[in-house]
Amino acid sequence: MKFRLVEEFPTELKESWNLLLDESSSHVPFLRFEYLQEWWDTRGGGEWPQDSRLAILVAEEDGELTGIAPLFIPGGEEPSRLMLLGSVEISDFLDVICCPENLERFCAELLAYVKENQIRLGDVRSLDLYNLLDSSPSLATLATAAQQLELDCSESVLQHCPYIPLPGNWETYLEGIDKKQRHEIRRKMRRAAEDEVAAEFYITSDPARLEEDIEDFLSLMEQDTDKACFLTANMRDHMKRTMRCSFENGCLQLAFLIIGGKKAAGYFSFDYLDRIWVYNSGLDREYMPYSPGWVLLGHMLQWANENGKVEFDFMRGDEDYKYKFGAVDRMVKRITIGI
Repeated sequence: MKFRLVEEFPTELKESWNLLLDESSSHVPFLRFEYLQEWWDTRGGGEWPQDSRLAILVAEEDGELTGIAPLFIPGGEEPSRLMLLGSVEISDFLDVICCPENLERFCAELLAYVKENQIRLGDVRSLDLYNLLDSSPSLATLATAAQQLELDCSESVLQHCPYIPLPGNWETYLEGIDKKQRHEIRRKMRRAAEDEVAAEFYITSDPARLEEDIEDFLSLMEQDTDKACFLTANMRDHMKRTMRCSFENGCLQLAFLIIGGKKAAGYFSFDYLDRIWVYNSGLDREYMPYSPGWVLLGHMLQWANENGKVEFDFMRGDEDYKYKFGAVDRMVKRITIGI
């Protein structure tokens, strides 16, 4: 494989990048070219300084794109490290991009390239890779490649990331969860539907309403003190960009529960690869007696089952309600390789 360093976002690779991602051993929405380009433009909503440097390592063979390590070097750090674009806080799952049959060679030659070009890259001392799913083949493959090059390598568990495998039928799904929780979901959804201000389920689909719905969703988020602090001006800009970009590419699910004509709860998710990837949420505290979060999640799960989705991914975080809805656990990990 022939590696080259890309230090400006490679718009000419957009199509081939996403085609390779379609075949990659790890395929998640946070690796889409469009998502990572927006992430880089805002430096993760302000998580990283503007003087951070792009260091995408692209591998080609016989003129064909065979692997991508979407990396950057954080600004203001000594010694330097290579990190995955999207790190750390707002991109739940990350990885390198390579099809399974080439992954072993790609990882081995990637580490060899970084070791040989350590000074050229800015005297980097490590690859510090966050948010790889525990099922990612890259974890073992990178560790093996590091061992062969006699490089120090460590792996650690970062967070829980529960998900729900979907049977494709709402009633079958309900029968598969705890009896008490099944009763609670049904009761709360029925009560909200039968109230005089009957609750309605709404998913943004009209481009003319997108901006209004985005602003309403962010307003719902801000009712939570922690989320209000999270939504700095830079982060608001990033969130808006991500929702617009996802809508343009047909993978945004911006879902609301409407009560009495007002948005009582909202969920921002990705509808991608026949899965719902739940990204963030917001609630209007005025409507808490209606349990708007639970009711909206119930509607989303019913919709997902009825629309051929195979998985409902809550992504990072071990909040109790996720398990009450029947989620099973997995983890995201961090692998660090000294150079």
